[in-house]
Amino acid sequence: MSSVKSRREQYSQATKTAILEAATRRFAEYGFAGTTLEDVAADIQASRGAVYHHFANKIALLESVLDVLETEMIRKVSEAGSGATQPWQAGLLAVEAFLDCCCDPVYGRVVWQEAPIALGWQRWKEHEGKYSYGLIEQLITAALDSGDIPPLPLEPMTHITFHILGAAGMALAEAGEADKPRVRAEYLQTIAYMLVGGRR
Repeated sequence: MSSVKSRREQYSQATKTAILEAATRRFAEYGFAGTTLEDVAADIQASRGAVYHHFANKIALLESVLDVLETEMIRKVSEAGSGATQPWQAGLLAVEAFLDCCCDPVYGRVVWQEAPIALGWQRWKEHEGKYSYGLIEQLITAALDSGDIPPLPLEPMTHITFHILGAAGMALAEAGEADKPRVRAEYLQTIAYMLVGGRR
């Protein structure tokens, strides 16, 4: 009996994963408004009811897609800074990894263009804060403790840095593919100067 249940659970999880992957592709290509739950179901040859079994509505599906994208972004950013010997170096490596994620057309469009409109500014900002705000605070705390940056108040520093990185993410999402390398380099240079006085 337990093995039957296990197979059922595995099938359910596989279906949920397939739905999330299909929805991610749809949101990135057609946008939130241009995607229906029927489209997502058709892409994986499932019924609309199968989608509703896992997600109450399209907003819930988008939020789950964001969870997947942001979790992967946090993983990449955390790994990028983990090998640095100095906190300020860890911070810059983390910023570079974040900008790389924002250059990805799927991450860029879903996170920075579709989600703010679909969720509304306040709800989207809360969602972003759940993932990146804590990591930013951690990196700034380490840089403050080491003396790599001036002893300024942590909360304003974290808040301002959060919005600086958000501006970079939005700019990269809106940039054409040919312009992304230039925009990335310009924002990295500017952020490095603003956060650590240009130390490289």
